[in-house]
Amino acid sequence: MWALRLYRSTIGKKVIMAVTGIILVAFVVLHMLGNLQVFIGPEKMNRYAAFLQSLGELLWLARIILLVALILHVAMAYQLAQRSRQARPTGYERRDPQVSTVASRTMRWGGVLILVFVIFHILHFTTGTVFPWASRPDAMYPAFSHTDVYGNVIAAFRSPWVVTFYVVVMLFLLLHLFHGAWSSVRTLGLAKPSPRPLQRQVATVIALVVWLGFTAIPVAVFLGVIR
Repeated sequence: MWALRLYRSTIGKKVIMAVTGIILVAFVVLHMLGNLQVFIGPEKMNRYAAFLQSLGELLWLARIILLVALILHVAMAYQLAQRSRQARPTGYERRDPQVSTVASRTMRWGGVLILVFVIFHILHFTTGTVFPWASRPDAMYPAFSHTDVYGNVIAAFRSPWVVTFYVVVMLFLLLHLFHGAWSSVRTLGLAKPSPRPLQRQVATVIALVVWLGFTAIPVAVFLGVIR
């Protein structure tokens, strides 16, 4: 079967990783735009959250697509890393990083950190399981609410540890997006060879905008700009 042969091949795994990466990048951008409504105010943010919940089956379909894309993306990354290691089990005696970028060199461990963050983020804002005040709600850290999303955001980012964790992960997300976005387009053959490829410039803009958008929220809450 051609699909199975493609899946088992190295190029097939790279294509799957590229396609799922593009899906995840699109979600990240849309998620950031939705979250930025917190700057408008609680009514706008909570109305947006209620709208998403009202989608019902469509919301669950989107979640399933994202989950499958994430699983395939992580699985392909692991399998390609294993093949690369098997192809050169000894390794280089001397590594010269001048032909690579910081983004490409941090893809593996940055990806692991981002995966841990995704799990934490779901437990943090979707289920409320790891809210820092879950066991001791008070005026500063009120109880988690499935309807007051704005309140959850404000309370969550009053914790300096949570803010620090989010800010650090967003730096790795910036690097991951920068390298992943332009390399995915190159893998799919959608970009022409160039000394200054357009997709790399677009990837830079996307990575910087996403980093700024996601970082601005916890920092603004912690500094009292959003309250």
